[in-house]
Amino acid sequence: MHDRTIQLQLGIGAILAAAFLLLVAIPVWVSSPSNVPNIILSPLFWPWALAGLTGLTGLGMLLIAIREPAPTEPEISDVVDKPRAWGRLASIAAVMIATMLIMPLIGMVWTSMLVFAVTAFLVRTSHPKTALISAVLVPLVLYAFFAHVAGVAIPQGDFVRLP
Repeated sequence: MHDRTIQLQLGIGAILAAAFLLLVAIPVWVSSPSNVPNIILSPLFWPWALAGLTGLTGLGMLLIAIREPAPTEPEISDVVDKPRAWGRLASIAAVMIATMLIMPLIGMVWTSMLVFAVTAFLVRTSHPKTALISAVLVPLVLYAFFAHVAGVAIPQGDFVRLP
């Protein structure tokens, strides 16, 4: 499958998902009290923002795919070693199972750090230092925002507690 075809499919899928979220899912299933003092803390803000970004991303992918010239060469399969591909799929499944088993013990933040790092190296990232820095900083920043700014309780583990 060519990049143009993939971008067309992903763009259309993202636009459809955003339309479903904006027109059906958020209005029907997300409720918000009328007395929320800050819009960022409203239960409606982030679903609307993420759905809008999903739609914009899909539109961008669609526009790029339309502007890209049609491929002239025949399609060549990307997967040449199917046993290794199945092995990577099984590894990701094992990471998901391990995530569910260790999250109650060490908490959501530490588990997220470990899963991010393991997944980055499992897919053989070309930027290992950036992946490690992101694996630590992204969960910590999200924890700081939700726990200390938004006042949302983040699940902590039995062994290590964050302030």
